[in-house]
Order: sequence, then C-alpha cells, then structure tokens
Amino acid sequence: MFAEEIISHAIQPITVDDTAQKALDRMNEFKLKHYPVVNDGQFFGLVLEDDLLGIRNLDTPISKLSINFINAFVFNNAHTYDVIRLLSQLNLTAVPVVDQHKNYVGLISINNIVDTLAQQFTVNEPGGIIVLEINNRDNSLAHISQVVEADNAQILSSFVNSFADSTRLEITLKVNKTEITALVASLERYNYTVLAVFNNTQSDDGSQERFNSFMNYLNV
Repeated sequence: MFAEEIISHAIQPITVDDTAQKALDRMNEFKLKHYPVVNDGQFFGLVLEDDLLGIRNLDTPISKLSINFINAFVFNNAHTYDVIRLLSQLNLTAVPVVDQHKNYVGLISINNIVDTLAQQFTVNEPGGIIVLEINNRDNSLAHISQVVEADNAQILSSFVNSFADSTRLEITLKVNKTEITALVASLERYNYTVLAVFNNTQSDDGSQERFNSFMNYLNV
C-alpha cells in the first residue's frame, strides 16, 4: 500500500499566511501535535504545537513566527513502512505527502496508520494467532505455509521480529480459523517452538470455569 492511498482528505493544511491561532485550532480539532504548512501549494514544513504554545500574539501569521519547521515528508509513491519509519524516528503525529516536485498532496495522521495496519494484518478478521520461535537459518515461510495449509487453514498475515546480536526470530501468524489445537500440534511435530497461542476456541486452561464459579459466588 502506498502513501497516497492512505491520505486523510479531511485534514487540510494551513498556509504561511494563516495565524498561529488557526494552526492551534486545527491541531486541537484533529488531535495532532504537528501540522502541515504550505506556501503556494508546495510543502513548507511541519509546525509544532509546543512552539505555537509559546507565542504571545497568536494572531501572528505563520510566516512571521521565529520558530523552526520540521522538513519531514514522504513521496506519494512511498510504501506504508516508510511512513511508519518516519513517524517512529521523529516521534511525529502526522506525515505530509508530496509529489516529485514537492507539491503538497495530503497528510497521513497516526490514526490513518493504525487503521492501515489493522487492514494489512487482518486484525478485524476472525482467526487464531500463533507465535513461533525459530532460528534464522530455519526461516522458511513456504514450509510453514505448507504445514498450515495441510491443516485446512490459510495464513491471513504474518510478521517477523528479529533480535539484535541473535539468530533467533519470532514469527507471528494470523490464520483463518480459531480452532487451532491440531495446527499447533502439527507445527510442534515439525520442531517449531510455539511461544504463544491466542484466540484458540479449543484451548481450556480452566480460566473460564474459575470465572463462572466466581460470578456464581457474587450472585449468592
């Protein structure tokens, strides 16, 4: 998914002629701490809420303010991961999107990213979650997929987490079924270490029974 596909069209930029007060009002409206400023249609920079809060005369135009602007943006053909990287590295609440001529295209807020990740990782789709631990040299998603498909299931999404100075990997699988006891057993037969299982409808550790007993006690 590309940056231009997840732009929030409801969030319009301010111009260098707008006041500091207007910028603060927009930030409050959209719950952002960074806001895009444009000049003749081109991206000028991101203004920070903390800087504006220190301005005595909030009727001062943005162009007249003695503050620093963040020159952070992504191009419209950037991947979603590039947007996330910029948000993380600079602790931003929004990332501007520009074209190849630096013309302002739109804004991606942190809420846009959360919604996008929910779609990419099929968070809202029903299914079980399995966390595996493997060695880097044994990393074969193709073989893992074969094991999953042999259990009449499909991988909806996957995520790999690596660790510094280690050959250990954690692979999180989201599959399209919630009864995954047999699938977990199959993975273990192939010597995959299962670290955690979530949303397994057949998993019973007695917690539901203890919860029901506690609720019955409260009703006495």
